[in-house]
This record gives sequence, C-alpha cells and structure tokens, in this order.
Amino acid sequence: MSSKINEAQEHCRAAEKALKTSLLRWKPDYDLAADEYSQAAQCYRIARDINNSKECHLKASEYYKKIRAFFHAAKALENIILITKETAPADELRDSGASVLDKAAKILEENYPEKAVLLFQQAADVSSTESYQHQGSEYISKSSRILVKLQRYDEAVDSLRREIGFHQESGNTGAIGRLTVAIVLVQLARGDPVAAEKAYKEWGNNCEAAEMSTLEQLLQAYDEEDREGARRALASPFIRSMDVEYARLAKTVPLPEGIEPAPKANVRENAAPSYVSANTANASNAANNQEEESPYEPVTYEEKKADDEDGLC
Repeated sequence: MSSKINEAQEHCRAAEKALKTSLLRWKPDYDLAADEYSQAAQCYRIARDINNSKECHLKASEYYKKIRAFFHAAKALENIILITKETAPADELRDSGASVLDKAAKILEENYPEKAVLLFQQAADVSSTESYQHQGSEYISKSSRILVKLQRYDEAVDSLRREIGFHQESGNTGAIGRLTVAIVLVQLARGDPVAAEKAYKEWGNNCEAAEMSTLEQLLQAYDEEDREGARRALASPFIRSMDVEYARLAKTVPLPEGIEPAPKANVRENAAPSYVSANTANASNAANNQEEESPYEPVTYEEKKADDEDGLC
C-alpha cells in the first residue's frame, strides 16, 4: 500500500511540474497535468486513500476541462461517484453524488447539452428524497431550461411537470405559479392552446395576481384568435422578467391566425371625376333617348293585319 502512495505522490509532483512555466515553456501543460492527476487518483484508490483519490480526480477534471476534453472531465467526476459509493454512508453518497453529477453536467452543457440534460435529471433522481426536494427541483429546473433551448418541447413539458411535483412535495407553492406560466408558454410553442388552457386550470390556483392576469389575457387572446392581443400579452413585463430561456421562447411562440379584415379600397379625397370621351357620352345619350316613352301608342302586328284586310274589302 505504501508503494502505491509513493507512486501517487510521484504522479502529483509530475502534474505540478507540468503546470509550471519557464523560459522554454510559456504555457502550462494542462493535458499532461490532467493525465498525471488521473493516474495519481487511481494509485490512491488502490491504497484506500479515498480523500486524496477524490481530490486528484477533481483536479484532473478541472484540467481536462481547460483543454476542452469534456468527456474525460466528466469521466473523472464519475469516478468520484464510484469511489464515494464504495465507502460513504447513504446520506453522504446522495449529497456527493448529486453534486458531482451537477458539476459534470455543467462541464458538458455548452457543447453537449443533450448529455447535460441526462446528468441533471440523474442528479434530480439522486436528490428525490423528502429532505432533498429543494435541491432536486434546482437540478430538474436546469434540465427544463436546456430542453426549451433545444426546442424539445414535449420533453420540456414533462420536465416542467416534474419540477412542479418537486415544489409540491416540499410545500413551495409560491414557485408553482411562475412554472405554470412557463408550461403554458411551452404548450403554446407546441401549437396546442387547448393543452395550455388545461395547464392553467390545473395549477392556476397557485398563481399570484401578476401571473394570473398575464395568463388570462394570453389565453383569452388565443381563444378569440386575437393576434394583437396575444402579441401584447407575450411582450408583457412579467414574461420578459422570467428566466432567459422562457423570455426568448415567448418571442417565438406562433400567434393565433386571427380573422383578417377585408382590405378597403383606396379612395382619394376631392378627386376629379373620371374622364369620359365625347363618343361614349353621345352613345350613352342616344341609348337613353331610345328608352324614353314614345308619344305614339304602340301598334301590334294583329292590329296592323286587321287594318290591311279592311282596306282590301
């Protein structure tokens, strides 16, 4: 065991040396330092020096992150969970495991958001006991916001429902109102105003006055297919003050189609009458004269025939 500890210490000294700069090396060698700390962590683990092993894995993760080796950074944090799982009691394991998953998710969030979502959800699972509900709600909230950013709205709805469940379990009903606004926005982004209204009916009793006013104005506009009313509601100060993912989502929510009024003809005031040529005017007058009543009574064909026969006789 002592030989492994000595080997671990040698790797640590090599890592520290790699981080130093000199005249010939202007930048620290983070890649080499990360590898050395990772090997030191393995040696400490074999020697059953758990604390030093976890510390070396944490340093390895930090330096892997600096060289953008995000997979190896997350893997180092995963090793901390495995080490803790072997020795720590259940409460310490839960706290440490969720914290490490959270750190790993943050490392992956920028470049691998899909994987970060899974890690945040796992952290929420670890924190799903009664005494850790608040912590679990924070992890699942991060998952919800990433899903909205990725436009995976069906999954975002499920995540928001789960987030509401965490707050209900912990008795934090004040946070449910704002989440109700969020889930209504996501349902509208899905193109489902009916589901948005159902969500409001289900959780609207937890909303405060500002949240309730915003949602009622918004849902009424969609019910009446009022584009301008919906646009005003989506641009309300309350929605603009929400988390940035939901504030941005409000700008992309499809508006109701509405009933467009028929376009009015453009009539110029005090316009001159239309030009009419002399020939057209004469033809029109002639037609009108023909339609005027004749001073003579009309003669039918039968009357004319009878007059002709009388003349022959």
